[in-house]
Amino acid sequence: MHIYLIRHTTPLIEKGTCYGQADIGLTATFEEEAKIIRQHLPPGMQRVYSSPLQRCRKLAERLFPGQAIHLEHDLKEIHCGNWELQPWNDIPREEIDPWMNDFVNVCIPGGESYVHLFTRATRCFDALAASGGPTAIVTHGGVVRSILAHITQTPLHASFSAFTVHYGCVVKIDLQAPGLSYEILSNIPTAKEQHQPSR
Repeated sequence: MHIYLIRHTTPLIEKGTCYGQADIGLTATFEEEAKIIRQHLPPGMQRVYSSPLQRCRKLAERLFPGQAIHLEHDLKEIHCGNWELQPWNDIPREEIDPWMNDFVNVCIPGGESYVHLFTRATRCFDALAASGGPTAIVTHGGVVRSILAHITQTPLHASFSAFTVHYGCVVKIDLQAPGLSYEILSNIPTAKEQHQPSR
């Protein structure tokens, strides 16, 4: 009884750009990254769930050809609202400072807070975990961190430091272990991501 959390591969976006639910594409390294991910997945996956955003959906289709891919909106990345596709350094200080001071609870203008993301992501995870059987979830970094924080009872404000989740990361969660245990199967470091202004 395992659930495999899989983060999407490297997205095609300029470094320093804020993105969440923007439906961006993938880089030319997609095939190479997908091949590495596939090496860490067992055969006979019973169910496959994915964020509907193309960077996850395309990976799910490549990893599990011929299988039904169930698209779940609750598995989307955080909604960055008015900041979607804006350079982090261009977001006005009066907008971003309140969020930087409490990104867990403060909503991005026109979007979500980390608590909103955590609530929907863990609600979806708990429902899938209760269904049983080997399951793959192809999703985003924020969702993976939310689920790991959920099963380890890690405070959300500490989740970025507690869980390093690179593009293409694969995490196996054992549903039969007391308290739910997890194992990182693959987490190859990539170029440093930027989730705040450089100033």
